[in-house]
Formats: sequence, C-alpha cells, structure tokens
Amino acid sequence: MVTNGQLFPATRTDLSAPGYDNDDITTGALADLAPGPGWPRPVLLDADLLILVTSGHGTAELDFRARPCRPGTLLYVRPGQVLRCLGPHLDATVVCWGAGTLRGLDVDPDAVPAYRQLAGEDEDAVISEVTQLAVDAERHAGVPAAAVLLRHQLAVLLLRLSLLPGGAERQTTRAETATFHRLCREVERGYRHTRRVEDYAAQLGCSVRTLTRACLAVTGRSAKQVIDERVALQASRLLAATDEPVARIGRRLGFPEPTNFGRFFTREIGVSPGAFRAARERPLPVRVVRPRPPVDSPAQPRRA
Repeated sequence: MVTNGQLFPATRTDLSAPGYDNDDITTGALADLAPGPGWPRPVLLDADLLILVTSGHGTAELDFRARPCRPGTLLYVRPGQVLRCLGPHLDATVVCWGAGTLRGLDVDPDAVPAYRQLAGEDEDAVISEVTQLAVDAERHAGVPAAAVLLRHQLAVLLLRLSLLPGGAERQTTRAETATFHRLCREVERGYRHTRRVEDYAAQLGCSVRTLTRACLAVTGRSAKQVIDERVALQASRLLAATDEPVARIGRRLGFPEPTNFGRFFTREIGVSPGAFRAARERPLPVRVVRPRPPVDSPAQPRRA
C-alpha cells in the first residue's frame, strides 16, 4: 500500500516509444517528454497526460500559458496541446493514456482541471493514487489482465480530480452550457474548413444569436471570437512546436493566401507568425516559487 503524502520518483518509461499513442496506460518522468536538454522548444503532444510534480520549482507553459510549479502541482494535458517545462531539477510523474482507454467508463475528462496546486487531504489522496498507478503499471507491464486494473485506477483518479473544489464560475444556464459545448465539438471538427458562425449554427440547428448568447454566457466572448481563437491557437501550436513552413500552416487552417493568414494571426496574437515562432525558440524565464509552510503545521490548520 502506498503511504499517503509520499512523493515517489517516476519510473523511466519512454513515452515517445511505440504504444505511446495507443490505448495502453504508461507512466514515466517529465524528462521523457522533453524535446532536448533544457526544453529548447515546446512539444506537441498526441495523448492525454497527467503530470504530478514531485520535485523542484519552475514553470510549465501549457498552450502558451505559464503556470508556476512546485511539488504537488498537477497538470492535465490534452492531445494536440503544446507543453514546455523549465526549472531547476523540475521532475514529475507522468501518466499517459490513449483515446480509447476510458471507453465504456463513466468518466468525463472535461471535468478535470487543467492546473491545480494540490494541498491537504486532496494532495495526499491524489499522490497516493498516482503513485499506486505508476507502481502497478511498472509491476504488471505486459500483463493483459492488469489492463482492467489500470483502467479503473485511472478512472477513479480522474473522478477524484473532477470533484476538486473549483473557484468562482460564471453563472450560466444548463442550456447555454450545453449549446456552448456542442459548438466547441463542431469547431474541433471543422475549424480547418470554416470560421463562419453561420455554418456552425446551420450544423447545430440553431440561430447565430443562440450561439453568440451561449458563448458570451460561458466565456464572455462572442461565437466568432471563440472560433477565431481556436484557429489562432492551432496556428500557434504548429508554429511553436514544428518546423512546418508558415505558408503551409496557413493552408492547413483554411488560408490559401499567406498574406491573409499573416494578417489574421497578427490580429489575434499581436505579432506576425514569423516573430511568434522566433520568440518561442528563446528560453522561457524561470519563475522560482518559494515553498510554502506545510498545510498541517500547528500555526496553519489543514484546509479541506
């Protein structure tokens, strides 16, 4: 049995080896994800990852949003996102799984927070479950009967994470939230082909006004802004994590003319595609986060 609150080192599994993008559950260390010493550029990932920081202090940049990291930091990385981590001796246990791993299990990965600094009883429980899963994945590697055990361990872990208390949320109706998520699913399928709100409204059988109202309620942005931001995000990912020519990236995203793509990207991101790519190749500043007093110290009672 794993002792609650104890951070075990990750097993060194090559997460880029064959099997990384299938339905297996594998575990490894943060260094297995790095594209080179010192993370010279972001890496584009094609599987779901849970990253639990076990040692060191630094910064994780997930889809270009910097997050401070220290022991107990949890990151949930989704397929297609870009990740870059920097920090003195920053290490983590990484749990990786493929698209079909959770099929048939009543788990909603969308309810799992993308970033959380764990503390108190939540930290103890999550560390225990992540560590036990890593131990079992190593101990029973290649054993077919263990696949069911690992799938259910992962499901329990994700359910626990989905129940973590959240911050203040924008007040929305259930109908608005459902409409927004339906739009997001359609945008994921179609953003390479159209950025017109009218096209998505027709596909969903509703009005442009309904989509805009739902997006404003959930995000504070219009439907057109939500769609354009998704296209700009994909362009940013490809510019930062690949060497694909800028013009080809633009064509992949529905811009036959490079100048139109350049204008769109500059409007959305604030810099040209070339300048954005050049900036991502420079090292990120490392933000050192000072350790906080233990949650269970006599002067500071444990928080639930």
